[in-house]
This record gives sequence, structure tokens and C-alpha cells, in this order.
Amino acid sequence: MSESAYKFEADLALELVRVVEEAAIASARTMGEGEPDKSDRVAVQAMRKAFEQVPFAGAIVIGEGERDEAPMLYIGERVGASPPPGVDYPEVDIAVDPLEGTNLCSTGTPNSITVLAASEKGGLLHAPDCYMEKIIAGPACRGSLDLDAPVAENLKEMARCLDRRVQDLVIVVLDRPRHANLIREIRQAGARIRLIPDGDLSAGIAVAVRGSGVHAVMGAGGAPEGVITAAAIRCLHGAMVGRLVVDTPELEERIASMGIRDPKRVYSARDLAPGRSIVFASTGVTDGTLLRGVRFFGQGCRTHSLVMTMSTNKVRFVDTVHMETGPGPRGIRLY
Repeated sequence: MSESAYKFEADLALELVRVVEEAAIASARTMGEGEPDKSDRVAVQAMRKAFEQVPFAGAIVIGEGERDEAPMLYIGERVGASPPPGVDYPEVDIAVDPLEGTNLCSTGTPNSITVLAASEKGGLLHAPDCYMEKIIAGPACRGSLDLDAPVAENLKEMARCLDRRVQDLVIVVLDRPRHANLIREIRQAGARIRLIPDGDLSAGIAVAVRGSGVHAVMGAGGAPEGVITAAAIRCLHGAMVGRLVVDTPELEERIASMGIRDPKRVYSARDLAPGRSIVFASTGVTDGTLLRGVRFFGQGCRTHSLVMTMSTNKVRFVDTVHMETGPGPRGIRLY
């Protein structure tokens, strides 16, 4: 571990936790209102404001659209605090999903989170807004996943790596019509399935954590979310392979303009997030597999966050009480 990598991660880790915490608190106040666009909008606004206090020269490389789609955090937007005279802040690439699972938040369904990943400049692939085929699993499966192999063979290999039977595996799949064949093949192979309505990013993190109860994510989800997941997977030393779904001439032209020469390339987590230093931060909005949602009480709220740093091999769960006013005569009661 280089000294510069250590300093990068040490300086930014808790700063970025504060950013995802603020976004989570704002969006949690809209939970159950049935307005996903509103939930997303307030998360973006809170995240953008929190970025103004972070001492770095940040650039959004994965966000919520292009420049003409502001006020969302758009690709190319500059974020971070203004440096004092004579001080140069480090250049940092940022991938954000201000609210993963907008529908989950709007309905109060589990596993809605706020999330971001950061690396040195050039440390995150600039992925186009398209689908990506993915297989994600834990560290034991590194080097054993194959997007071109039959589903049954991948499941058999996962079971071997995890020292269990195929029937013991739980595979997370987004509940989408495009996954009908995949779901059928998983069932025919004998593995169990957990269908989720949204939130394959949080599922991808969970499969790399022992004891989460799920063993792999399979199927096609968003490519930008795939890059953020890859950043987390690198911190957790997990396994991931992905390939862009390029199915229109317009998309072929777009990825070529982004410098992607081989649209059929199979990416590893290291390819998607090649940085030497990576910070991943996430806060629960609604209760989920790994993180509890935001809990409000009379004097403030309580958040539950996850922050990971790659070079330092640290995975921290951060339980924070946010006070809006001074404690009353009976002090703070934690709910």
C-alpha cells in the first residue's frame, strides 16, 4: 500500500460518508409518499450540497445523465469545496447513485440506499447508460465466473467454490421480463432464487459479504450501477464479470465516441474500477439486507452506513446519531 493511496482514502472516507448520510436523510423523509421522482430529487439536492464541504476537486464520471439534464448530478459536473488561495485539492472521479431504488423508497420497500464510489482521476470506467450483463459473487468465486458458460455450469462452479450444493445457493435476479429464460434455467439447475423489484447494486454488495444469505447476482442491470458495484467488489475482494449490452446502432456509435473499442469485451471488477485507491460509501434509506434505514426521533435521526477503502482493506459500519437540537433534560434515546 502506497502512502499516497492511504492518505487519499483516509482523508476522504468519512467525508464521503457524510455525503451519503445527508442524501439518505433527505430521501427518507419522502418514504412511502409514492413519488419516486421527488425522492430522487431531494437526494440529489442534499448530496450536491454536502459535496460543497468536501476538500477535493471532484468530477462526476457516472451520474444521472448528461449536462443538459441538470439539476441532476450530471456527467462532467464539478463538485467539492473551493480551495483556499495557494492550495490545490486532489482530483477525484466520482460515481454516484443518489438514491438507488427510488421506487423502493417511494413505497417503503427494503433495500433503498444512497451510494457513491470515488477514486483518483481515471480510476473508474466511464460507462455508457445502457444495460450490462453481470455475474457477481463472493471472494471464493474469483476467477471462476464465465458469462459465456451455461447457467447450470456457472452454478455448479459457484457451488464447488463455496463448498456447498447447487440446491443450497440463493441467486438474486431482478424481476424483469428480460430475465424469464435466466430464471427458468436457474430453477432447472436446482438453485433457489430471490427476485427483487429494484436495487441490484445493493444485492451485488450483499453477495460479497459472508452471512448475508445470498450467493450471487445474475442478469442484466444498468452499466453505470455496474461500475459502482465493481468499486465495492474490489474493496471486498469479490468476484464480478460484466459485458455491455450494445443492441442498437446509436449505442454502438456512442460507446465508440467514449473510447470503448470492443463492445463485446468481458470486464472484471478491476477493469471497471481500475483505481489504485477506492472509497465506497453507502447509507440505508429503508431497512435492507446489510443496512438499516433512517430512523427519526424527536431530536433528530439515526443512520446506518457502510464505508469501504480498498488499499487499507477496511470495511466499516458507521452508526450515526444526527442531532437537530440540543439534548433535552432526559438526554438522547436511541430507537
